[in-house]
Amino acid sequence: MTHVESLARFVARASYERLSEGAVEELKVRILDSLGCAIGALGGEPVRMIREQIAEFGGNPLATLVGGGKTAPDRAAFYNGALVRYLDYNDSFLAGGETCHPSDNLGAVLAASEYAGGSGRELLTALAVAYQVQGRLSEEAPVRAKGFDHTTQGAYAAAAGVARALGLDEEKTANAISISGTANNALRVTRTGALSHWKGLAYPNTAFAATHAAFLAMRGITGPPEVFEGNKGFMQAIAGRFEIDWEGEDLELVRRTILKKYNAEIHSQSALEGILGLKERHGLSGGQIERIELDTFDVAYNIIGGGEEGDKRRVRTKEEADHSLPYMLAVALLDGEVGPGQYRPERIGSEDVQDLLRRVVVRPAYDLSRRFPQEMPCRIRVFLQDGRTLEAEKRDYEGFFTRPMSWERVVEKFERLAAPHADGKLLEATADAVGRLDEIEVRELTGLLEKVGER
Repeated sequence: MTHVESLARFVARASYERLSEGAVEELKVRILDSLGCAIGALGGEPVRMIREQIAEFGGNPLATLVGGGKTAPDRAAFYNGALVRYLDYNDSFLAGGETCHPSDNLGAVLAASEYAGGSGRELLTALAVAYQVQGRLSEEAPVRAKGFDHTTQGAYAAAAGVARALGLDEEKTANAISISGTANNALRVTRTGALSHWKGLAYPNTAFAATHAAFLAMRGITGPPEVFEGNKGFMQAIAGRFEIDWEGEDLELVRRTILKKYNAEIHSQSALEGILGLKERHGLSGGQIERIELDTFDVAYNIIGGGEEGDKRRVRTKEEADHSLPYMLAVALLDGEVGPGQYRPERIGSEDVQDLLRRVVVRPAYDLSRRFPQEMPCRIRVFLQDGRTLEAEKRDYEGFFTRPMSWERVVEKFERLAAPHADGKLLEATADAVGRLDEIEVRELTGLLEKVGER
C-alpha cells in the first residue's frame, strides 16, 4: 500500500464517532474564532479585489460567500479562505520545524460540505481530518528550512478535508490528495523579505486548488499514486524520508492547536502579552521609553525578529507590520492593544511608532529555543529614560494549549471583530449555530453567514 493509499484510507474511514467530546468542543471554538476573523475582514483591500474577480468571472451558485452571494465551491473556498486569513488572526499549530494555520482549511471544507448537503457533524469530521493531516505532516515532514512554504503540506490537508466532506471513497480520496499534493509545492519567499498581499492569499489559493482537485477526483480523474515516496515525489524532491502510521492516527490534534489573543503573527503572542502587562502595571507611555530588548526563541527571531527571513524594521504595509516584532512591540506599548486598528496605513506610518520600532532589539536565545514548541518563552526588558529597567518573562499566553482560551472569550473576540458588519442578533444566532453545529445542517450556518455585511 502506498503512503497516499494509507492516508486515503484514514480519511475515508474517519467518522464523527471517533472524535472525543473535547475535540468537538475545540473544533467549534476554532470555527467561531475563524468566522470572527472572516467577518472582520470584509472590506479588506485584497478581499475586495477577489470579490470583484468572482463577480466578473461568475460561477454556478452552489456554495455561499461570507457576506452574501453564492458561487462555485472552489471559488467560495478561495474567497472565504481569504477572509479567514486576511487579518492574520486565526489559529496556529506549532511543530519543531514548521508552523501552520489549520483553520485555513475551513473555507474549503465549508464549501464542500454545503455542496454535499452535509450535516454539521460531517463538517466537524472533515475539518478534524484536515487539522490532523496538516499537523502531522508539519511535524514529520517540515519544509520551511528547505525553502518551501507551509502551504505545501496544506495541499494534502485541504484535499483530504474536502474529500471527506464530499464522502469520496478511498480510491477517489487518494487521487484527490495526490493531484493536489503534486501540483502545489509553494515557495517560502512568500514570507521572506518585502511582504505582499500573497502572504495572506497563498493558503486560500492552495485551498482553491485542492478543492478543484477533489472535484476532479470525484469525477474519475486520477493522480500519481506514489506522490509521497515515488521517484521525484515529495519525499525525494523536498521533505526526505518520513513515516506516519495513518492506521494508528486519531482526530485529536486540534486540541494541540493554539488561538491568537492579539492580531499579530503567532510567535509574537507571549511577548505581546508580556509588554502589555508591563504597560498596564507601570502606566507606561511612549515618551518614557529609551529602548526595548527582547530575548526569544530562534523561530520567532528568524521569522519576525530580523533573522534569516529578512529585516523587520522597514515597515510600510499591513503585511510587513503584522510580521515585525519591532513594530508589534512598539505599537503595543504605545497603544495598549494590538488589533486591526494597529494596521491601518496611517498608524503604520506614524512617526511615534516608526521611531520606537527602531529602538527595539530582538535577539535569539539558546535556552529559550530549547523550550519551543512546548512553550512560547521570552524575556523582555524595557529601559526607561529615567534610568529604570522593567523586566518580564513569559512561558506562554492566553490561547496557548497550556492556557486555553474559553468559549466565552472566543465569543467576545468573535463579536468584537464581526460587530462592524452585522447586528447583535445575527452575531448571537451565528455563535449559537456554531455551538450547536453537531445538531444542525451546514446550510443553517451558511444561511446566517450570507446575511453578514448587510448592516
